[in-house]
Amino acid sequence: MSSGHVNITDFSAPPIVKVIARRSLVVGVIFGLISVVLAFVQPNEFFRAYLLGFMEWLAVALGAMAVLMLRHLTGGGWGMVIRRILGAAMRTIPLMAVLFIPLLFGIRRLYIWAQPLENIQNKMLREHLELITKSYLSINGFIIRAVIYFAIWGLLSYLLTKWSAEQDRPPIRDNSGKFKAVAGPGLILYGFTISFAAIDWVMSLDPSWTSTIYGLIFLAGQVLAALSFAVVCERILFRYKPMSELLKPEHVHDHGKLMLAFIMVWAYFSFSQWLIIWAGNLPEEITWYVRRLGGGWGFVGLFLAIFQFAVPFAILLSRSFKRDVTRLVWLAVWILVMRWLDLLWYIEPTFSVTFHITVADIVVPTAIGALWMAYFFRNLGSMPLLPAYDLFAKQVLEPAHES
Repeated sequence: MSSGHVNITDFSAPPIVKVIARRSLVVGVIFGLISVVLAFVQPNEFFRAYLLGFMEWLAVALGAMAVLMLRHLTGGGWGMVIRRILGAAMRTIPLMAVLFIPLLFGIRRLYIWAQPLENIQNKMLREHLELITKSYLSINGFIIRAVIYFAIWGLLSYLLTKWSAEQDRPPIRDNSGKFKAVAGPGLILYGFTISFAAIDWVMSLDPSWTSTIYGLIFLAGQVLAALSFAVVCERILFRYKPMSELLKPEHVHDHGKLMLAFIMVWAYFSFSQWLIIWAGNLPEEITWYVRRLGGGWGFVGLFLAIFQFAVPFAILLSRSFKRDVTRLVWLAVWILVMRWLDLLWYIEPTFSVTFHITVADIVVPTAIGALWMAYFFRNLGSMPLLPAYDLFAKQVLEPAHES
């Protein structure tokens, strides 16, 4: 490393990446075709499931971008070793922009504010919708804001990728100043845009209800999903070079600690929202929770509290567990499943008083996820797994030399 000459092929992604990409594409096409059939047979269930799947995989892409920007601000080998995994996930944002388009065809099926107001029987709700549709919620505004969100996310992804790619060829360069100049404002922009996107795409399903902490709950969930996905990927790659030589127990330990931190952040935001609204006991606010605590949905909420917070929290207190990627990966997979259930709990009770999971809730997110993973692994194979000409790559390549 000190000579400034590195054989970049030593850091190329293993062939398994292309194999997984092809298999994911096949699964995506098969489940995609089934989803198309469901779109014609059960359009209402299809669009609800589509929103669920879209938000689930968008979370990994945006969460990866947030973690990547956090790493550029703080440094450290923990981020260097998964930097290209995070970058590959971040570069799926253009795909998510394309996958957003089908939601536009389901606006009137998903959002009551997009329907003709004269069809709404509840007079108070109709008057409320008349006010918010004039001031904020409208189909044109919905589309324009979505374009702005994806434009900002796409620009951040482009800049971070451009400067990262420069570090795949000599000479060794320090782009940390450029990264920090984007990452600082970028994290702020991410916080604002995902908050408004969560309001537009999920909270407005029930326009009679509002929460000021809603966006932060989604933000914490997205970062947690991205960290869990990164652990899954590093476990897959750990079987092969170069990841088998780059990934150290202390890196895995750091990833486990970050997962623990954001599990607590997610739980804190979620409990704070519930406590404030429940204590206030206002009819226009508490009805949202009443709906999610009855008809079987309350058991789902309790399940999430136990198995997305309490159990993972207790497990991640173990130092030895956090340092073992072969064990940590199982918890990471479980958390990704819990993220799907959490989004289901946010979305589905708006349409169903009693708890139930439809075929579409499984098939459609699987189709979106498989297509997403095909694109992700394509991205992962297009760049070396380590930016070897980054001045700070020695944090991974020469850990023994660190002071």
